[in-house]
Amino acid sequence: MNKNWEAAFQWLIKEEGGFVNDPRDKGGATNMGVTQAAWEEYIGHSVAESSMKALTMGMVKPFYQSRYWARIKGDGLPSGVDYCVFDMAVNSGPAQAARFIQRVCAVAADGIIGQKTLDAIHSDDPAELINAFCNDRLEWLKTLSGFKTFGRGWASRIERVRKRALTLLS
Repeated sequence: MNKNWEAAFQWLIKEEGGFVNDPRDKGGATNMGVTQAAWEEYIGHSVAESSMKALTMGMVKPFYQSRYWARIKGDGLPSGVDYCVFDMAVNSGPAQAARFIQRVCAVAADGIIGQKTLDAIHSDDPAELINAFCNDRLEWLKTLSGFKTFGRGWASRIERVRKRALTLLS
């Protein structure tokens, strides 16, 4: 497994926080970044809000690994780039994160990270990829209706992601 999976997961959990059920958030009841709908789909049955509140890091870690890290080929991405793409995959879906890194690398943006995408990513400078990816992500978020409400927090998160990702290059 990629040496960055553990760090990426810990940083993600720190960003996502604990249980919230903000009526302004389309995700609804969420704990450690896991929405109730996503959790129900993952485990195959409905759950009560109390079950969402009872989620632990040990319970959600395999969820994040299989639904996000594996889908964006985190183990095959360069250090730092893996974390950026993973964080966006969690917030916006693996296909959207894949399309963003594909556009940054100037390959067909089909939303699936395959060998052509991996080759393009590995042929570019990781620091340049990280910065371009984070810049594009922020510009896209500014176009969303929720930016007025959540934009300051989203922008701050992207800057933390950028800084952490760049530290993985050392």
